[in-house]
Amino acid sequence: MIEVVASMARGPVFLTGEPLECLITFTNPMSHLSTSASSEMLAWASAQIHCQFHASESRVALPSQGNKQDVQAESDTVLIPSRGERGQCILDTPPKILFCDLRLDPGESKTYSYSEVVPTDGPPSFRGQAVKYVYKLTIGCQRVNSPIKLLRVPFRVLVLHGMPESCFVQDEEVAPSNPFLEEEEGGGSNRRDSRVLERALDMLMITTSRRSPNLFNITNSRGKVAKFCIFKCVYRLGEDIVGTFNFSEGDIPCLQYSVSLQSEEEVNSAYQRRPVQPLSVTSHGRHLESCLHTASSHFSLPIPLNVTPGFSTDIITLRWRLHFEFVTSREPVESPTVLQNQSEVTIWTGAEHVDVDTFSWDLPIRVLPTNPALASYVSHFTGTNSINI
Repeated sequence: MIEVVASMARGPVFLTGEPLECLITFTNPMSHLSTSASSEMLAWASAQIHCQFHASESRVALPSQGNKQDVQAESDTVLIPSRGERGQCILDTPPKILFCDLRLDPGESKTYSYSEVVPTDGPPSFRGQAVKYVYKLTIGCQRVNSPIKLLRVPFRVLVLHGMPESCFVQDEEVAPSNPFLEEEEGGGSNRRDSRVLERALDMLMITTSRRSPNLFNITNSRGKVAKFCIFKCVYRLGEDIVGTFNFSEGDIPCLQYSVSLQSEEEVNSAYQRRPVQPLSVTSHGRHLESCLHTASSHFSLPIPLNVTPGFSTDIITLRWRLHFEFVTSREPVESPTVLQNQSEVTIWTGAEHVDVDTFSWDLPIRVLPTNPALASYVSHFTGTNSINI
């Protein structure tokens, strides 16, 4: 028996264009003191990244694939990383050979390093109601005259949509350099990859740090309810969305309001199962507050680190919004009064019956990724997996 352990060096979350590094250790666990122990032999091992796509048949109508079959599907000597996986493989990287003809003595282990740039032309990791995009690193191993064994390590991919291309492409000769840093031989590619990631994170920070307060007058058919202020409409994962209400300028009494952070999943018209197909809406947090006789109020909604930022593919579009719901009174509500010479404590009791109106409002916002190292802390992936062959 040989134990194979794969561990991602920096965590299970990556940005597209970022190098993924994984250490793969092959161990013969039998003690060298055992008299019956013998060497173990592996013919070869290779690794590659692939993305699996799965669509809900009740929501998505995919074009027919015909009767096309993979002529290599029945072969026991060809590595097909998506074999046995649900859905279809829409993206994969070329396989990289880790070794050929590996012999391990009892108690011996050997570690190999796998490195590959996460493709920039793929979708982000996403588990929605209509579609799913799942990324995995698959390591294939084979003994002589034995079927291939597959070890899969799932990981999460974030995509920086809408970022200027200039932050990803920069000529090596004109790139800023630090003359006080020692340059490692053969390390040009690693330094270039780290600069690409740093520039992308810098651009992300600049984009989400700009504040431009937006003011909105909240009104219904009877008049003005409140004035709402939000400091920006572009956020990154893990940030708090903060907004304020000013009810003192309103003509209509507001009894209660709620704010929900929601994502909208829309199947593009060419792939909709039904002619008029509703959006799939998912709530990720809600703030509810009673505000009668309140001059001002505010809310703070955190954006979870484990959700998917907005993106669009040929099949699906994911957008984000704030969903507001207001409950207003149809008649004026008298505020409690306390006499100046009244010494006893006064308890104000609200009316038993109030005629109300309700209305809602949606405010679109943009949600962008965050530093993948930060998102790794809350990922349900461990970045490590193992198998015995």
